[in-house]
This record gives sequence, C-alpha cells and structure tokens, in this order.
Amino acid sequence: MSNNSLLRIITAGSVDDGKSTLIGRLLYDSHSLMSDQIAHLEKSHDATNNSLDFAQLTDGLAAEREQGITIDVAYRYFATPKRKFILADTPGHEQYTRNMVTGASTADVAILLIDASRLNLNQANIELQRQSKRHSALLKLLATPTIIVAINKLDLLNYEETAFHQIVDAYKKLAAQINLTASLHFIPISALHGENIVTSSAQTPWYGGLALLPLLESLPSKKQAQDDSIQHSLFPVQRVLRQDGSALDDFRGYQGRLNVGTLRIGQEVRVEPQGQRSRIKEIFGPNGSQDEAHSSQVLTITLEDDIDISRGNTLVAADHPIQASRSIRAHLAWMDDKPLNPARRYWLKHGHQSVYAKIKHLDYRWDVNNLAREENIDQLAINDIGQVQLSLQQAITATPYADNQLSGAFILIDEATNNTVAAGMINQLLDQ
Repeated sequence: MSNNSLLRIITAGSVDDGKSTLIGRLLYDSHSLMSDQIAHLEKSHDATNNSLDFAQLTDGLAAEREQGITIDVAYRYFATPKRKFILADTPGHEQYTRNMVTGASTADVAILLIDASRLNLNQANIELQRQSKRHSALLKLLATPTIIVAINKLDLLNYEETAFHQIVDAYKKLAAQINLTASLHFIPISALHGENIVTSSAQTPWYGGLALLPLLESLPSKKQAQDDSIQHSLFPVQRVLRQDGSALDDFRGYQGRLNVGTLRIGQEVRVEPQGQRSRIKEIFGPNGSQDEAHSSQVLTITLEDDIDISRGNTLVAADHPIQASRSIRAHLAWMDDKPLNPARRYWLKHGHQSVYAKIKHLDYRWDVNNLAREENIDQLAINDIGQVQLSLQQAITATPYADNQLSGAFILIDEATNNTVAAGMINQLLDQ
C-alpha cells in the first residue's frame, strides 16, 4: 500500500560504520541525484577498492572531506514514486554527540549502522561499539519510534548468515538492557556495494525481509501515529494579535501552532497556567476562517471572553487533565564544554516560554560502557546523559516526553554565555 506522508530519517552509530556511504548509495541507487552530482561522484572514484566515494555526497564541509569524518548534520531531500524523505547524516564521533541529538529530535526513523567487520564474533558475548550503545540510549530517550539496525560491511565477512544473527542477538540484548521500546528491524547490507539497499540482494538468500528503501517506504511517521490516537488538544500561544486596539475594533487573536488534537468553534477551553475558561469564538487558518482545526495547523484563535493571555500561555481542552508545574524530573543530554553546575541557575526554554531553572538534585549519570547508573554524582560533562530534578521559577504547561514530544521537550541555556547547554526530556511532573 502506498504511503505518501513525509518520513524523517537519521543515521546513527559509531564512526566509520558507513553512514555517509549508505546515504550516498541510497541517493545514487534510487536515482535521486542531479547530473552534476553524479559527475562529481564519478570524479571521486576510489582507486583503492575500485568504487565510488559515496561519502562525498554528504560530507559537505571542507574539514569533513579533509579528515574523512562527519562533523555537522547533513540533510538530504529525496523522493520515490511512493514517498518523500528528509534524511539526516549525523556524526559518529563522541565529541559531536550533541549534533546527533539535534538530528534525532524530529526523526521518525533511525538507521543505526553496525560495522560487522569491527566486532569480535568469537566472543561468547559480543561487545558492541561504544557509540552504538550511546546512540541507542539517546534514541530511547528521544522516543524514536522505529529503529532499523543495518548490519553493514557483511561483504568483508562473505555475507555469513551466522555472523548476521550473532550481531542481531547482541543488539537485542542491548535493547533489553536499556528497555528500548522502539520497533526494531534488522537488515544485512553492504553500503559500498549496494546490497539490500534499494533491491533485495542475491548475496543474502537467507534474508527474507525487505531491502532498506522499500522498508522506509512502508513505515509510519510520528504524525500518522499521533493522528491515529485520541489526544487532548494543546495550543501554545506564540503571539497575541491586536489589529489597532481601538474601541471600535477590539480584535484580540491568539496565534500559534496546534500541538496536538482538534479544536472547534464553540468548544470550551482552559487557559494554563491561570486556569480561566472560555469558548472558541473564531478560528482562522492561512486560507481564512474555518470551523475546525487539526494538529500541526498554524492558527489564529479568538475567544468569547476577554482573558489576560500572553505568549507562553497554553490553551487546552477544558477536560484536559494537564496542570502547570514548577518542579520536574528530566533526562539531560549535556552539550556544553563547561560541565553542569548545580549551584548555578539556567534559562529553561519550553515551547514559547522561558523561565529560570535550578538543579535540585542530580539523580544519576548513564555509563554507556556498561549501561549502569552512576549515582552520587556532582556534575554532568559534555556528551553525558543523566537524570536530574529541576525547580522552576514559574510554572510551565508540560507533559512527560513519552506522552507528547513537543510539550515534553526543553533546552537549557546558560544565562551568562547564551549557549544552549543541554537538551531535556521530561520524565515526570513532580508537583501535580
């Protein structure tokens, strides 16, 4: 069955697992390249292994080409007759983990590459690469709904079925350890030679699943999954619109993007965090007045009553159980060179609202080597993942990240440098 929705994809995994090569091969074999890109690719022919250097298509920075590594997140847009895609190539180096978090935050699907040739398959318990573990932990925290584990470079192992299943078993063990709830798919591939990328490979007759591109064409997006579930409405106010403010034309509209759910004229809504109630008088979209609005639409809404509403407030369905909170427990992916300092306060930016936040307690840090929780810690350093409790100067209207990613995510900003120091995912609202 055809699926016409946009799918957002990222690549993840350890350095040199072949992420950029996979993307280049996918674009090349799906005929998604311009003629000048093909000409450039043919000029970059790699004489050492008699193949095209597909990584050149995504490694856009000069430093990336010189060092042979991915530093920034490279986005590529392509389409097939069945679907449109946005594909992000994220760095594998540990020092650029924060870039991977940025790319994964909006992804519907993650392609996690594992280089089969770098693992010791003679071990009873196969040890996966450190970054494979780290990226899997981040994908769990970011609630990426689908993970495709692409076991790459099987050509170096003569496409051995036993090797493939050993690595599948090792990853399933990792998934169980971190309680990974994403839908998992496993594909044996060779990105360099194009095996199981666009069409099924004759080299793996023992594999009965789909090749990578047909699988991507069949997967649901986050928006589809959201639309298939019944959720209460959330409308964060981004701007209050006044036409001229005169007594003759006292128009007051509330502008923003409907986070989730449906709003209708006449529907009763509640304003958080104040708690006042009113009914929707008018709904305006890009094409004018409309009777009903759905998730992801950009709107201007008017209410029947005059209520003091400003940027950062949220309109919710009257029966929504959500309540504003001033104390939260959250996971942090620390991104700054300076470690987290519990004695300092940070700006917490949640949607259109910014409030001061203090670290009340550092619960633990995740050790990605042994997947253990390190307690009794006093800081988080760059690329660390940990859980903290935060006290906020003002209440925010939020949900746990697992329930709604838009209302459950935030960033921390250093008030002195204005640097974004951490990405946060809310686990629990503590004062409800």
